Amino acid sequence: MSRQRSKARSLAVQAIYQWQMAGQPVSEILAHFLAEHAGKKLDEAYLRDLLQGVGGQLARIDEALAQDLDRDIEQVDPVERAILRIAGYELLEHPEIPYRVVINEAVELAKVFGAEKGHRYVNGVLDKAARRLRPLEMAAQGS
Repeated sequence: MSRQRSKARSLAVQAIYQWQMAGQPVSEILAHFLAEHAGKKLDEAYLRDLLQGVGGQLARIDEALAQDLDRDIEQVDPVERAILRIAGYELLEHPEIPYRVVINEAVELAKVFGAEKGHRYVNGVLDKAARRLRPLEMAAQGS
């Protein structure tokens, strides 16, 4: 994936974290992040898609992840929860992005922003979720 899309994901983690913690409207957080990073190399359309997608489909995303979690989604570390929600949205709504890319990007974000071993948790949850949400792709990859 492009560096601009990776940057969009990184900002999305921070924005979703802020949304989860402060409860501000997604539209306000998005406007703030776009203004703060204007002119910088990032995929603004993808950042917008991620924030609006997670905000708009939260119940569907949480439901899709629930059976692969070992606790209620609200009990997951807030940073890891934001990462899981973004990756869950991508698995559900962006079949053009290979599941391996979604998982790899999420694991890298968890290494940067998450708890010391949070990337392992994120990897395990998303690996299970991808098997359910992308069975044809998994079968084609021989996973």
